[in-house]
Amino acid sequence: MSQPEIILFFDGVCGLCNGLVDWLLPRDHKKKIKFATLQGTTAATLLTKAHTEDLNTVVLWYKGRILTESQAILTCLRELGGFWSLAYGLIIIPSFISDTVYRFIARNRYKFFGKLSTCRMPLPGERLQFLD
Repeated sequence: MSQPEIILFFDGVCGLCNGLVDWLLPRDHKKKIKFATLQGTTAATLLTKAHTEDLNTVVLWYKGRILTESQAILTCLRELGGFWSLAYGLIIIPSFISDTVYRFIARNRYKFFGKLSTCRMPLPGERLQFLD
């Protein structure tokens, strides 16, 4: 099987991260985005140890490049196409501003959105979108 071009790595026990995955899945009509946890084997294979140990950001494997924080989220929205791709226009906001907001939410994500006891398991119709 060939390497997917777009993989969103997320903290498998984070309520916010799982909510993001749940939100993206039905909107990704072309099934471009694959998903894997930062705690999984795909992450260990493709990402640096620094990326897999820092659970405070989603990591987007995007056509061989690694994107994090607000850039990862905005790129996912662009890949959804249609109306959602317009959100990519927010990339004009300097990253020191958008990433500061991102980091504040990420630092407090368990407090605001909860922490799960186990990683998210894909539903039967979602299995092909998940790598591990």
